[in-house]
Amino acid sequence: MRKKNFKGRCEKRVISKCSEVCRTYDPLQYAYADILQENDDIKEIKCNVLLDGSEYTSDFVCTKTDGDFMVRECVYRKLLMKPLTVKLLDISREYWLKHGVMDWGLVIDEKV
Repeated sequence: MRKKNFKGRCEKRVISKCSEVCRTYDPLQYAYADILQENDDIKEIKCNVLLDGSEYTSDFVCTKTDGDFMVRECVYRKLLMKPLTVKLLDISREYWLKHGVMDWGLVIDEKV
């Protein structure tokens, strides 16, 4: 989850399941985009989706082959317990629950 006008490094690439250019802002997002691309249960991927009435975006909003939605937020393990991270993740989870999305989750980097 990021601010909509995030100024960090961005990698742009074309992914067949994404109708727009997929913009990833860190290696975790980049790697998870590849995983979603290979997942046969995922029909469409949207990257960095703006939350209405907010200045933040969700990392991935996916449409599954059964028509349900799935939302994933990418977070580094070292940032999980930071108050701002917790606040932003709560905002995202509550937003998507209000919009009927039950499949909301986190993508966390591996513990080294």
